[in-house]
Amino acid sequence: MSAPTRKRRWLTICALSASAVLVATPAGAASGRGAAPFGVRTIDQLAAQRAQSTGALSPQVAEDDDDGNEADEIAEGADQYAEARTSPGIVAPGAYGAAWSSLTNLPSTGGSWHNITDLPYNSDDPRYRDIDSNSSGGSGNVTGRMAAIAADDDGYVYAGSAGGGVWRSARGGGHWQPISDKLPSQSTGALALDGSGRLWLGTGEATTNADAYLGSGVYVLSDPHHGTFTTRSRVGGDQLESTTIHELRFGGGKVWAATSEGVWSHSTKTLKGAWKLEYAPNPDYLPGASKADDPDAAYKNITNDIAIDPKDPSKVVLAVGWRSGDDYNGFYTKVGGTWTRITSGLGDLPADPDDVGSVTFARSADGSRYYAIDQSPEQLNTNPDSGLEGIYVSKSGSPTGPWTKIADYQGLASAGSALTTAGYMPGVQAWYNQFLTVDPSDPDHVYAGLEEVYETKDGGSTWSTVGPYWNFTFPCWSIDPAKQSGDCSQTTHSDQHGVAIGRYHGKSFVYVGNDGGVYKRPLNGSQDASGHATDWTSLNDGTIDTLQYYSVGIGKDLAHGGVSVTGGLQDNGQSMLRSNDKVMGSNFGGDGGDTLTDPANGCDIAQEYVYLAIQVTQNCAVNDGSWIDDPSKATSYGVAPPDNATGEARFIAPLAADAKNSSTWIAGGRHIWVQTHGYAIRSGDEWKSLYDLGEGRTATAVAVSGGKVYAAWCGPCNNQGFARGIAVGNTDGTGWHDIALPATGANGTVPNRYLSGFAVDPKNADHVYLTVSGFSRQWTEGPGAGVGHVFESKDGGTTWKDVSANLPDVPTDSAVVTPNGGLAVATDLGVVYRAPGRTTWQRVGSLPAVAVLQLKLSPDGRTLYAATHGRGIYTVPVSSCG
Repeated sequence: MSAPTRKRRWLTICALSASAVLVATPAGAASGRGAAPFGVRTIDQLAAQRAQSTGALSPQVAEDDDDGNEADEIAEGADQYAEARTSPGIVAPGAYGAAWSSLTNLPSTGGSWHNITDLPYNSDDPRYRDIDSNSSGGSGNVTGRMAAIAADDDGYVYAGSAGGGVWRSARGGGHWQPISDKLPSQSTGALALDGSGRLWLGTGEATTNADAYLGSGVYVLSDPHHGTFTTRSRVGGDQLESTTIHELRFGGGKVWAATSEGVWSHSTKTLKGAWKLEYAPNPDYLPGASKADDPDAAYKNITNDIAIDPKDPSKVVLAVGWRSGDDYNGFYTKVGGTWTRITSGLGDLPADPDDVGSVTFARSADGSRYYAIDQSPEQLNTNPDSGLEGIYVSKSGSPTGPWTKIADYQGLASAGSALTTAGYMPGVQAWYNQFLTVDPSDPDHVYAGLEEVYETKDGGSTWSTVGPYWNFTFPCWSIDPAKQSGDCSQTTHSDQHGVAIGRYHGKSFVYVGNDGGVYKRPLNGSQDASGHATDWTSLNDGTIDTLQYYSVGIGKDLAHGGVSVTGGLQDNGQSMLRSNDKVMGSNFGGDGGDTLTDPANGCDIAQEYVYLAIQVTQNCAVNDGSWIDDPSKATSYGVAPPDNATGEARFIAPLAADAKNSSTWIAGGRHIWVQTHGYAIRSGDEWKSLYDLGEGRTATAVAVSGGKVYAAWCGPCNNQGFARGIAVGNTDGTGWHDIALPATGANGTVPNRYLSGFAVDPKNADHVYLTVSGFSRQWTEGPGAGVGHVFESKDGGTTWKDVSANLPDVPTDSAVVTPNGGLAVATDLGVVYRAPGRTTWQRVGSLPAVAVLQLKLSPDGRTLYAATHGRGIYTVPVSSCG
């Protein structure tokens, strides 16, 4: 068999936001989309499209255009996640902390949540090797994105996830337990063990990814083998609230924190007292300062790492800079008591601001070497192949150098990389993917992480790609369902973020964290003739569930009884969980967006990729891969509506089936689309336009019941002229019109914020609820922000009433009307419920502080399913809600 072509697992990228989430986009994010991205894709096509998109990233919000650049699509996806929570303005720091306090003070319903995805999730499941699956790529068992890793010599490993908290293993990996569920932030930026064995946690993920949330500060655990983090373990005051933390470093009796608001330090002996601001390049833009409300404030004080001279802890070098470039980017050290940019003497390490972006340092245990990775804004904006400036070593052991370049992207590409195509080569996402560590027993033995994992044993003279991006490009690959990846060894998931070296049972291991979870191999492991490691082990054994769902779908499992559950995930495709499964499989690759599942048959599935690129299957996408030799054996079909091709749909676009007729679907882009063939649809030509929302407008939510359709839209959707509205009509094309909503979002009216979802009363299609994202006027500084998060209409959307009552001021994302007439609402911090006949809200169970992006009911209406963006899928009996 010849190797198949595969679409790549997509990343969503973003810049910093001045909100409590790190979700605003780099600017210049154009809305251009090429042809429908589903179907067979090659990395060569992706590379060619990216080659046209250099120069697209900057921290300003620009008007959308339609130039077809794929990198712009990725950037815009990030922007849109931000818009839902920030537009029409910016959100003041502390918003999420206040919301979490309000939520935990709500009375609770009965019942408790049950995690149904706490079992292995096999990305290479041989059952699902259909045309749009990544199965057989070699990543094995996966979970959600890991931002940081720490490990000790006693077999304890600590994994910090993007949105699901910190986890501990006492067995060198696996058999995980969560240890930060009591904190108000489950977003990890940094993990570090100090010399006395304490575990330090910096909250707020610093990858600048679309769905990376800001944190609530730094916490320390004095007994990490047994203890758990609590709010009482926070270090210092509230100075680091609503920041991201890229690294924590130790030296001179202090812990140093590189944050999105400058470099700070604190005593490691006395944990009380305020943090000290060591350096901020533009202090006028910090919270409370004169330019704090400037739209660019979030980009003006980004710091990445701290390098401390092992021979003299008073000598410190700061890596400072926004990855898309700014005048303040560079390396700084103290001269005469003042932080001063280093302009010369670094050797090969750049001093020019255009060449200093995201940076990571690593020091050898004996103090003889310092290493650094540098991502270049100039390369990011002009080089279609890579944004990597290089990997460097200071053989003096001093962070002031002189530094020598020991790797560039061309060299890494020739070292066994899977990324050898012009336009998509090592370091293409070096602003997002970075880690670096040195073997404690050998200063010349280094692991570096970008999209892939690289290793050198001679100080950088030669490199091996020990963890390639995937195995599809290699001669050893085969789609043979009897094997994971043909004759190739397992690799890791792509996109590396965290690394640590530890010991277990007397053996040393390297642990890596990436978009697919945690993997390990012996520190001095084996390689094949291509330099690929032969001994990676996935540690994602199902006891750790940090899966980042956008959606969930439930249908009867006709083959096994019970139900099948599926859902779309960040960079981990679509999961498939059948009622008899002990292991979940992945039946679609890429980013999984919205999901439709036939309640009567859980193998009838429509999965959205991005921009309404919908793929449909009627057999759960079960396939042994024989479609490679016989294309007629593919059982998944691309059925994207026309707005996908024109680029007039949102990154995660709304999709809904009629609650009374599962064969009628509504999809929203610029147009509201309908198709009536259900899961038997085979072509995008089968969609018909019901209503044109208008140029520049795009649907944010749709719902349909008994032929009555509700569609919410925004346009413009960013905070420059943000506008929103609602259109209603029927599936037969009649009665379509825009609802008159006051533009100001005055009290008592629907606010001028992002409209995120509808919940239609199954007994009366004119009775509908609306969820509103973002924060109310108390926290949102923008025109017409208004108040309220849940609104009710009893006349088909003509008039609305605010029914938020005691609901915490937090973005709401989804809602469902329960069979007894109650209302369940998903928020960025959990689920709330209003019992029938009541006006106030209760908290459902006790989920950690995790975003719940979608709620669905089981086919019999007895069970509520919650798709969380960081802790998998949970269920709770509806009867226990009250």
